[in-house]
Amino acid sequence: MADQSFVPADFDVPTELITPRFRLEPLGPEHNASDHAAWTGSIDHVRATPGFQGSSWPPADGMSLERNLADLQRHADDFAGRRGFTFTVLEPGTGEVIGCVYIYPARSDVSVTDVRSWVRGDRAELDKPLYAAVLSWLTEDWPFETLDYAPRG
Repeated sequence: MADQSFVPADFDVPTELITPRFRLEPLGPEHNASDHAAWTGSIDHVRATPGFQGSSWPPADGMSLERNLADLQRHADDFAGRRGFTFTVLEPGTGEVIGCVYIYPARSDVSVTDVRSWVRGDRAELDKPLYAAVLSWLTEDWPFETLDYAPRG
């Protein structure tokens, strides 16, 4: 992606979303082990989640912890450069990674914001509440006009 900001220069990017059932914070290298365990233990569940169906991520065979770390660093660099925003979904109390939210310009049309989220298979009941909270947050607190975020049934 080009080295340009995804949001206006004067926009103060939110760095957390807190609900009673989960907390979002920027995804970074410090989440590597817990993030890796979260998605590799739920590959089939994530791939069946709206927005990921038919996608090549997550890879069916997983990936190494080192490659995951590089991926997390790329997301952190995008966040710092305001080119895209990836948030880890943490369980209150334990701080364990239970999901992820990706906010990027759509590849086909940069005026559209592509949003995807997933939760671990053992936290599947949080998929709809996460979707609702993120959709409300993006609508109320972010400068995006058009969101492409696959609804939950």
